[in-house]
Amino acid sequence: MTIRLGIIMDPIHNINFKKDSSLAMLWAAQDLGWQIFYMEPQHLYAEQGVAMGLMAPLSVMRDAHHFYELDEQLASPLGDLDVILMRKDPPFDSQFLHTTYLLSQAEDAGALIINKPQSLRDCNEKLFATQFPECCPEVLVASDAKVLKAFHARHGDVIFKPLDGMGGTSIFRARKDEPNLNVIIETLTEFGQQQIMVQRYLPAIKDGDKRILMINGYPVDHVLARIPSSGETRGNLAAGGSGVARPLSERDQWICEQIGPTLRAKEIHFAGLDVIGDSLTEINVTSPTCIREIDDQTGSNIAAVLMQHISQLLAARST
Repeated sequence: MTIRLGIIMDPIHNINFKKDSSLAMLWAAQDLGWQIFYMEPQHLYAEQGVAMGLMAPLSVMRDAHHFYELDEQLASPLGDLDVILMRKDPPFDSQFLHTTYLLSQAEDAGALIINKPQSLRDCNEKLFATQFPECCPEVLVASDAKVLKAFHARHGDVIFKPLDGMGGTSIFRARKDEPNLNVIIETLTEFGQQQIMVQRYLPAIKDGDKRILMINGYPVDHVLARIPSSGETRGNLAAGGSGVARPLSERDQWICEQIGPTLRAKEIHFAGLDVIGDSLTEINVTSPTCIREIDDQTGSNIAAVLMQHISQLLAARST
């Protein structure tokens, strides 16, 4: 029986052909002979308690000038799909939240959702990491300016960032005598109305912000160290960083061992850990990237490993 795979993602015509991890997953699924159905969040709806989707059959090619073809959309129950990849990028806004509710309905109807919708709701990518304090630097989540300033005064050099951003957006470094401290806090917290995260600055960022990809709670063989560009404190590729694949260190492996069982328990089948030096800073569960960069430098096929894992999950369901 042919596997029917649905993917929910940002508009496919806007993706970066050379770097997009979702495209790597689609190639791997198509290589297995799976049927692929494309959706964006606005294509999902519920009718009479049934989660539905306007699904467009999708074909993908390894041609930068012609890498996809979409057929006409058809309305169909999401539960009729064998597996759905939720690959919509943050921010985790109301539309994202409502999409997870519809995906929970599809899950109840029999579809396997990667990653589990309940876990997408529960595991904020910044806050989730703080559940493993033994792995993290000193960190605080708050909206009160006095509390945030006290943390800054205590550590002297810190990073402020929103809880729902991605790609290094709205991240600020504040040193001991930062003249714009009040403005940074007021802007990010919306004058005390929005909780944010502040972490002790990690000088090891100069050697890269490492992305560790996890499949079923186990790391792939190499990390991608994202090296900040000159004058930057952010290693994110979207912020101009460059990526270098490296083997996992002993500390990287230890961090993965602490987090892996929780990922498996929460059915977070594909995740990306961000590690600076010896410290975990984030756990990405919505749409982790860096597959292509690691594959290109090491000859691996990470998406194929993920599809093999999904195949095993589907096979276990049918027995």
